[in-house]
Amino acid sequence: MYQVKGKWALITGAARGIGYLTAGFMAKQGCNLILHSRSLAHTERVLSEVRSYGISALAVEADLNDPDAVQRMLKEIDALGVDVDIVLNNAGLQIAYRTEYCETPVSDFEISFRVNTIAPAMICYHFLQKMIARGTGRILNTTSGIALDVCQAGYSASKAALDKITIDLGSKVEGTDVMINLTDPGWCRTDLGGSQAPNAPESAIPGIVVGVFADDKKSGRYLGAQHFAGMTLEEAVKKAEREFDSPYEKRL
Repeated sequence: MYQVKGKWALITGAARGIGYLTAGFMAKQGCNLILHSRSLAHTERVLSEVRSYGISALAVEADLNDPDAVQRMLKEIDALGVDVDIVLNNAGLQIAYRTEYCETPVSDFEISFRVNTIAPAMICYHFLQKMIARGTGRILNTTSGIALDVCQAGYSASKAALDKITIDLGSKVEGTDVMINLTDPGWCRTDLGGSQAPNAPESAIPGIVVGVFADDKKSGRYLGAQHFAGMTLEEAVKKAEREFDSPYEKRL
């Protein structure tokens, strides 16, 4: 199992919901954290909580709808002088639910793609090359199982694009200790998922991070967190390595 104690992880969208729970879980494993939110004020509480586990934790801010802000954040992280071995692209935005779906405005796609596709892609490209140079690293991009829902077209399309980017990048590191995979918390009762969602946010743990701890050199997988609900981390990792394969043998 991949050891995270003493390593540094970047978690986007760490101030609430699944990102907040992920930060707490990673801190308990001894992982140092760089916590992203739109405003530093949003991460004050989680910073205090994760530091109580004896790890180092820092905060950065960026509006993921602004590529220039994302670039500034990446430069700020570089200036910290630490190696980011783990990237958890958790932050996401569901812009609107359009019952009149044929009237979906272009802005739904523009905003959704900037936040859900372009920002995580920028973050992936930035840190992936550093991981390849060091010969180790983990990236998890948060996707969605949403399908056949024309009322959320911008969100759905932006996540599908992120899936494609992740799988394509994974083909370049397959078989190495740099692993990039997809994770999906499932439909949970968060600010994004809404109160009618069937799953408690806590059900996404440990599945939402199982791709970090897997150590089988496989990339491009869809690791839905609900497949691992109720398991220990060790059980989840064994299941992921045993039952979830890379997609490349069928495609290449």
